[in-house]
Amino acid sequence: MGALSGYRVLDLSRVLAGPWCGQVLADLGAEVIKIERPGVGDDTRGWGPPYMKAADGSDSSEAAYYQSTNRNKLSVALNLATEEGQALVRALACECDVLIENYKAGSLAKYGLDYDSLSKVNPRLVYCSITGFGQTGPRAEEPGYDFIIQGMGGLMSITGEKDGVPGASPQKVGVAVSDVMTGLYSVVAIQAALLAREKTGRGQHCDMALLDVQVAMLGNQSQNYLATGRSPGRQGNAHVNIVPYQVFSAQDMDFIIACGNDSQFVSLCDAIGLPELPKDPRFTRNADRVRNRDVIVGKLAEHFQGDTADNWVRRIHAMKVPVGVINDIGRALDEPQVVARDMLVEIPHAQNPAFRMVGSPLKLSDTPVEYQRPAPMLGEHTDEVLKRRLGLDDARLAALKAEGVIEQLGKP
Repeated sequence: MGALSGYRVLDLSRVLAGPWCGQVLADLGAEVIKIERPGVGDDTRGWGPPYMKAADGSDSSEAAYYQSTNRNKLSVALNLATEEGQALVRALACECDVLIENYKAGSLAKYGLDYDSLSKVNPRLVYCSITGFGQTGPRAEEPGYDFIIQGMGGLMSITGEKDGVPGASPQKVGVAVSDVMTGLYSVVAIQAALLAREKTGRGQHCDMALLDVQVAMLGNQSQNYLATGRSPGRQGNAHVNIVPYQVFSAQDMDFIIACGNDSQFVSLCDAIGLPELPKDPRFTRNADRVRNRDVIVGKLAEHFQGDTADNWVRRIHAMKVPVGVINDIGRALDEPQVVARDMLVEIPHAQNPAFRMVGSPLKLSDTPVEYQRPAPMLGEHTDEVLKRRLGLDDARLAALKAEGVIEQLGKP
């Protein structure tokens, strides 16, 4: 039984931040009911190629993107633009502990599905809104996209090679990190609201914004600005506050050194055959090395050209200094440590019994994550959910299908 078993979540969100939040809650045992548009579903269902492979090796209709963020959920295909569809969602919200939505601020009010409306019929409801800019402020009504938020929120200004290096320019992160982090912060907010409900008996509105999260996750970089009044620049793969903490090139390939303190620097220099470097007053302390970054990095870079990456990693690792190669995703998923931690899981899918995906990083000793089902087919659970939760009979379901309000397995 999962840590959140017994809690029920109505997920009206789509694409990434909201679905990521819902998937984490589902992994922890909550029953998550995903509402999708009939015939279309979540936008990411069509974000292929690549698509999940069917059992015969051909492409299925299920995009890999959608699969990555919707496991353990139930799918109900329901037309929210109809009054009947709105009434069904309202009824489901009365049966749920949590609602997640990522519509533009204020847009669900016209359906009577905003927090103020639903909290009147279910005062215990924890209602989580996820938008680009939040429910207040001059840009509240604007749509928000991860790429734009990475730019506006300052992340791209510190990501990429430093000026003067070939190819230098602001870069986005290779995954939609603002979306993913907002999904995770939303999980924290929802769980906190559920705990508060135990004391007060009431739910509350969680107002989550991608821009807020992007600004918050800058961590030490924004605090560096507040301390100095100077905006940090791009450092490529180097750390702005620690030296050496970056990528170096060996004879054959690149590798990473993350030397976090002065004693590790001494150990590093011993490991690579340069024991005299820490005795140089320019390099003794980390603050000295930061001030003389170009000089010390230049000496190390030249030295590392004398051997292969594997040999350097082996020697440095033996001295317990953080070091590692740079894997592509395939090699990362094949890492023995990743395999040993069960980070690849097999979840049989109707179209591919051998379907695999990356698992949850949450490891709980008493209430472990369980993989009950892969990401659902569009409308796969429409009849099941509406019968079980709202008591609708076959005749009523047939009438709703005929009216275009709902679909089962993507078919009227």
